[in-house]
Amino acid sequence: MQYQIELGTLGELLEIEQQIPEFDNPKVKDVIVERLHNCTSLLLVAKIDGKPVAYKLGYECAVNHFYSWLGAVIPEYRGVGIAQSLLNEQEKWCQEHGYHSISVKSMNRFRSMLMMLLKNNYRIIACSPLSDGTDCKIKFLKHLN
Repeated sequence: MQYQIELGTLGELLEIEQQIPEFDNPKVKDVIVERLHNCTSLLLVAKIDGKPVAYKLGYECAVNHFYSWLGAVIPEYRGVGIAQSLLNEQEKWCQEHGYHSISVKSMNRFRSMLMMLLKNNYRIIACSPLSDGTDCKIKFLKHLN
Protein backbone atom coordinates (compact mmCIF):
# COMPACT_ATOMS: atom_id res chain seq x y z
CA MET A 1 0.00 0.00 0.00
CA GLN A 2 1.55 3.27 -1.14
CA TYR A 3 1.05 6.33 1.04
CA GLN A 4 2.56 9.77 1.34
CA ILE A 5 3.16 11.75 4.50
CA GLU A 6 2.86 15.51 4.32
CA LEU A 7 1.93 18.52 6.37
CA GLY A 8 -1.78 18.36 6.97
CA THR A 9 -4.70 20.66 7.59
CA LEU A 10 -7.17 20.82 10.44
CA GLY A 11 -9.92 19.86 8.00
CA GLU A 12 -8.10 16.66 7.09
CA LEU A 13 -7.59 15.81 10.76
CA LEU A 14 -11.28 16.30 11.50
CA GLU A 15 -12.23 14.16 8.49
CA ILE A 16 -10.08 11.31 9.85
CA GLU A 17 -11.34 11.77 13.45
CA GLN A 18 -14.91 11.12 12.33
CA GLN A 19 -13.86 7.69 11.00
CA ILE A 20 -12.25 6.35 14.18
CA PRO A 21 -14.72 4.05 15.97
CA GLU A 22 -12.67 3.93 19.20
CA PHE A 23 -13.04 7.66 19.76
CA ASP A 24 -16.13 8.21 21.91
CA ASN A 25 -15.87 11.99 21.55
CA PRO A 26 -13.99 13.02 18.41
CA LYS A 27 -12.08 16.27 18.79
CA VAL A 28 -13.76 19.38 17.48
CA LYS A 29 -12.11 22.28 15.69
CA ASP A 30 -12.46 24.82 18.53
CA VAL A 31 -10.76 22.53 21.07
CA ILE A 32 -7.81 21.94 18.76
CA VAL A 33 -7.44 25.59 17.77
CA GLU A 34 -7.54 26.65 21.43
CA ARG A 35 -4.92 24.09 22.48
CA LEU A 36 -2.55 25.09 19.66
CA HIS A 37 -2.97 28.85 20.11
CA ASN A 38 0.47 30.50 20.23
CA CYS A 39 2.25 27.10 20.09
CA THR A 40 4.70 25.71 17.62
CA SER A 41 2.92 22.65 16.27
CA LEU A 42 3.25 19.91 13.69
CA LEU A 43 0.35 18.18 11.93
CA LEU A 44 1.34 15.28 9.70
CA VAL A 45 -1.20 13.49 7.50
CA ALA A 46 -0.78 10.23 5.62
CA LYS A 47 -2.63 10.04 2.30
CA ILE A 48 -3.42 7.26 -0.12
CA ASP A 49 -4.34 8.44 -3.60
CA GLY A 50 -4.89 11.92 -2.13
CA LYS A 51 -7.27 10.67 0.57
CA PRO A 52 -6.31 11.44 4.21
CA VAL A 53 -6.16 8.14 6.12
CA ALA A 54 -4.09 8.94 9.23
CA TYR A 55 -2.65 11.84 11.18
CA LYS A 56 -0.31 12.75 14.03
CA LEU A 57 -0.53 16.12 15.78
CA GLY A 58 1.77 17.53 18.42
CA TYR A 59 3.04 20.80 19.80
CA GLU A 60 5.78 22.37 21.86
CA CYS A 61 4.78 22.27 25.51
CA ALA A 62 8.06 23.46 27.07
CA VAL A 63 11.45 24.62 25.87
CA ASN A 64 13.04 21.74 23.96
CA HIS A 65 10.09 19.43 24.75
CA PHE A 66 7.41 18.31 22.30
CA TYR A 67 4.06 16.75 23.22
CA SER A 68 2.59 14.28 20.72
CA TRP A 69 -1.06 15.00 21.43
CA LEU A 70 -3.33 13.26 18.94
CA GLY A 71 -3.08 10.58 16.30
CA ALA A 72 -5.19 8.03 14.50
CA VAL A 73 -5.32 5.67 11.54
CA ILE A 74 -8.64 4.82 9.86
CA PRO A 75 -9.30 1.12 10.64
CA GLU A 76 -9.08 -0.23 7.09
CA TYR A 77 -5.57 1.26 6.72
CA ARG A 78 -4.09 -0.14 9.93
CA GLY A 79 -1.34 -2.72 10.11
CA VAL A 80 0.70 -1.52 7.12
CA GLY A 81 3.15 0.75 8.95
CA ILE A 82 1.46 4.13 8.58
CA ALA A 83 1.46 4.93 12.31
CA GLN A 84 5.15 3.95 12.53
CA SER A 85 5.98 6.19 9.56
CA LEU A 86 4.12 9.12 11.15
CA LEU A 87 6.00 8.57 14.42
CA ASN A 88 9.32 8.45 12.55
CA GLU A 89 8.56 11.66 10.68
CA GLN A 90 7.49 13.43 13.87
CA GLU A 91 10.68 12.38 15.67
CA LYS A 92 12.82 13.48 12.71
CA TRP A 93 11.09 16.88 12.61
CA CYS A 94 11.53 17.29 16.38
CA GLN A 95 15.24 16.55 16.17
CA GLU A 96 15.65 18.98 13.27
CA HIS A 97 13.90 21.68 15.31
CA GLY A 98 15.99 21.26 18.45
CA TYR A 99 13.65 19.30 20.70
CA HIS A 100 15.36 17.06 23.26
CA SER A 101 12.37 14.96 24.26
CA ILE A 102 8.86 13.89 23.25
CA SER A 103 6.05 12.86 25.57
CA VAL A 104 2.79 11.18 24.68
CA LYS A 105 -0.19 9.79 26.57
CA SER A 106 -2.23 6.78 25.61
CA MET A 107 -4.78 4.49 27.15
CA ASN A 108 -4.39 0.85 28.13
CA ARG A 109 -7.15 -0.06 25.64
CA PHE A 110 -5.04 1.15 22.69
CA ARG A 111 -2.67 -1.83 22.80
CA SER A 112 -1.21 -1.34 19.31
CA MET A 113 -0.19 2.19 20.23
CA LEU A 114 1.34 1.04 23.52
CA MET A 115 3.36 -1.65 21.75
CA MET A 116 4.57 0.78 19.10
CA LEU A 117 5.70 3.29 21.72
CA LEU A 118 7.56 0.65 23.73
CA LYS A 119 9.17 -0.73 20.56
CA ASN A 120 10.40 2.79 19.74
CA ASN A 121 12.08 3.30 23.13
CA TYR A 122 9.42 5.43 24.76
CA ARG A 123 9.42 4.68 28.46
CA ILE A 124 6.47 4.70 30.81
CA ILE A 125 6.79 7.51 33.33
CA ALA A 126 3.28 7.57 34.83
CA CYS A 127 0.08 5.58 34.93
CA SER A 128 -3.20 6.99 36.23
CA PRO A 129 -6.42 4.98 36.49
CA LEU A 130 -9.54 6.71 35.21
CA SER A 131 -11.97 7.74 37.93
CA ASP A 132 -14.52 5.17 36.76
CA GLY A 133 -11.93 2.37 36.83
CA THR A 134 -12.51 1.36 33.21
CA ASP A 135 -9.01 2.12 31.92
CA CYS A 136 -5.66 3.67 32.69
CA LYS A 137 -3.97 6.70 31.13
CA ILE A 138 -0.29 5.96 30.51
CA LYS A 139 2.31 8.69 29.98
CA PHE A 140 5.43 7.96 27.94
CA LEU A 141 8.66 9.90 27.43
CA LYS A 142 11.46 9.57 24.92
CA HIS A 143 14.75 11.46 24.97
CA LEU A 144 15.99 12.27 21.49
CA ASN A 145 19.66 11.95 20.54
